[in-house]
Amino acid sequence: QVQLVESGGGLVQPEGSLRLSCTASGSIFSRYRMGWYRQAPGKQRELVAKMFPGGTTDYADSVKGRFTISRDNAKNTVYLQMNSLKPEDTGVYYCNAAHTLLVGTEYWGQGTQVTVSS
Repeated sequence: QVQLVESGGGLVQPEGSLRLSCTASGSIFSRYRMGWYRQAPGKQRELVAKMFPGGTTDYADSVKGRFTISRDNAKNTVYLQMNSLKPEDTGVYYCNAAHTLLVGTEYWGQGTQVTVSS
């Protein structure tokens, strides 16, 4: 089992920045694709950013140029740096780990609320 613990959410003004953290219970990044998802009220959860074991990243079009996913292998932690935040970025952000080989082996963090408002 893998546990994912998220932190860093909060209330921020438009154009502000936040950094979300997701700490895993073990050294998993060589075997799991890491992702950040978000879900606004009444909407489906959407993929925001992802990072594969080799370091390849991808982003939703809506956040390209503003968000950066990164990781610190020594700390078993993945980050989402969010800059130039917009009200439409508001939602619950979830950390996800999907095993690259074992189909169906997937873990989720508890979520952290991000609210962008004046």
